[in-house]
Amino acid sequence: MKKIIILVVLFLGVNTAFSQNKYEIRTVAFYNLENLFDTENDTLTDDEASPIMAIIENREEVYLQKLNNMAKVISEIGFEDANNSPVILGVAEVENRKVLEDLVHTDFLKDKNYEIIHYDSPDLRGIDVGFLYQPAFFNPISHETFELRLWDENGMRNYTRDQLLVSGYLNGELIHIIVNHWPSRRGGEEVSSAKREKAAYLNTEIIKKIRENDSNAKIIIMGDLNDDPINKSLKEVLKTKGDKNNVVEGDIYNPTEQMFKRGENTLAYRDNINFFDQMMVSSTFLTQNNTYDSYKLYKVKVFNPPYLTTQTGKYKGYPFRSFAGGNFTGGYSDHYPVYMYLIREVDSE
Repeated sequence: MKKIIILVVLFLGVNTAFSQNKYEIRTVAFYNLENLFDTENDTLTDDEASPIMAIIENREEVYLQKLNNMAKVISEIGFEDANNSPVILGVAEVENRKVLEDLVHTDFLKDKNYEIIHYDSPDLRGIDVGFLYQPAFFNPISHETFELRLWDENGMRNYTRDQLLVSGYLNGELIHIIVNHWPSRRGGEEVSSAKREKAAYLNTEIIKKIRENDSNAKIIIMGDLNDDPINKSLKEVLKTKGDKNNVVEGDIYNPTEQMFKRGENTLAYRDNINFFDQMMVSSTFLTQNNTYDSYKLYKVKVFNPPYLTTQTGKYKGYPFRSFAGGNFTGGYSDHYPVYMYLIREVDSE
């Protein structure tokens, strides 16, 4: 496999580049919305276990506040440099299409005209992944889900979230996005590790399917993986690379690996930090073999302004979550969102 020549973006800053009309930027993001459930009981799922169903008084007001909190965050992701909210957004921990429709119709987001791609998953609680996009920038041409089939030691089926593949044109360039929410660490990291390794293997099968039609396909993998970038599911199954200099054709580059090693995180649990929310790209987002008007990866970041972090008390420094102890805290999510900037050169004329 040939060594890839890494793209070097030589400009003083994103804003400077735009002022010279040389580059355009698009934000792609992922956000675990922490139990975004509606207030109605779904008799087909165990949604009674969702925190909002434990709220006795003012449940509808809590739901509306939760929606607005999530929408505020989404509206600000990447805005500083791209002057827009994410044109593509993968989400996790949503109950159904209705909550996504309510989300995109909030005052924070309604002018973005987000469209929705959503499938109900077999997860027993009814937790799904979803996909939002701005049709002014992204045009989907196909989407499908892939079922992760798991069984316990007694041969009983463990129902979990599907993996969602969306393919489409980002300003005329075909890209493929896989949205994930891998099995949790319930029962312990080691005991549950095999489930996430199978989830990673399913990702490799999806990638293989994409590349059957286009060996140079541009692929983005995003999601709450319930593993850190250094865990077996990533390093041994997906075989991700955390160093650009080691990336070769066909590899998956995971920039969050170096971020995690530097001490960055997307959540905290029992005084330990984790980087479960990850964004990765195929090597084709790094090469110079594409034309000048082809999107390249510029950087990946965690969106964690101070208001998304608990400032006092026992959980100081943790993400400011929405629900705790059966109550609504007024917070946002127990995960920080992650996002990437894709840039491409534009005709200066």
